[in-house]
Amino acid sequence: MPNSSYADLLSLQSGVIARRQLTRRGVPPHELERLLRRRDLVRVHDGVFIDHTGTPTWLQRAWIGVLIAWPAALAGDSALRAADGPGRAGRDDDVVHVAVSRDRKVVLPSGYRLHRVSRLHLQVSWNTSPPRVRTEEALIDVASRAPDDFAVIALFADAIQARRTTPMRIRDRLDARPRVRRRDLMRGVLTDLHLGTCSVLEHGYLTRVEQPHGLPSARRQLRDSAGGPVYRDVVYVGFDQVVEIDGRLWHDNASARDADLDRDLDAAVDRLNTVRVGWGQVFARPCATAARIAVLLQARGWTGQTTRCPDCPQGLRLTG
Repeated sequence: MPNSSYADLLSLQSGVIARRQLTRRGVPPHELERLLRRRDLVRVHDGVFIDHTGTPTWLQRAWIGVLIAWPAALAGDSALRAADGPGRAGRDDDVVHVAVSRDRKVVLPSGYRLHRVSRLHLQVSWNTSPPRVRTEEALIDVASRAPDDFAVIALFADAIQARRTTPMRIRDRLDARPRVRRRDLMRGVLTDLHLGTCSVLEHGYLTRVEQPHGLPSARRQLRDSAGGPVYRDVVYVGFDQVVEIDGRLWHDNASARDADLDRDLDAAVDRLNTVRVGWGQVFARPCATAARIAVLLQARGWTGQTTRCPDCPQGLRLTG
């Protein structure tokens, strides 16, 4: 059984403890050796111990990394995973990201990735268990290394929908980091999320879907409705085709959904065919989206030809 002098700390740290912590709590070297002989504690790294002989959980691995590198904190995706709480299970073999001050020389074992960070003390929530880089900083770090633009958008959307942060809190931290990769995209998306607008998505449709694939030029924000003034996002005049830009990244409230249904009904009254595209269609699958829009336009009389952009996947069939 753990000695009462350190049992509370062992519990707080998910069963992981460092030699220096035991020493500060009055555990002498001979007592530590006795605990190791009895397997009450098991050495997992020089100076770091765990209270069982099985495979460490992800949270225990996180504590091990932080204690090996101390003073340190979880970084990037590991900080976000820890912030999710115990509900996020699985993937216990994921790499654990650990941040230390930039001027330190630390070596971590296999399964860990070290991040040297300037002004680390200002970016960390030291009172969390384990300590971790604050959510806003971690989101920016992960977004800057994301594989594509849509991954950035989805990352921010998930965090905001889960109420872990707000668009403005992320943007405030982004404004303090002028050298971040994809900074302009991040700032635009965060502004749209805050204001409820779709400027980044609308521009993305123009520059990723319409123009690179030779689709006809559409009219934007066209005032048109049978039941009252409504501004259509994208209208292919002459082909009775409307493309509504849907910037919602999660299920919206009932009134917003009701307004969308009214817009679709008005379009039907005006004999317009309406489709909706969102972030995934524009940023993750723009070429496939262009191919589908082209089919709709050709069914309504467009005789033009689509073109392949440099990013079109091999095997994607474009009309024309």
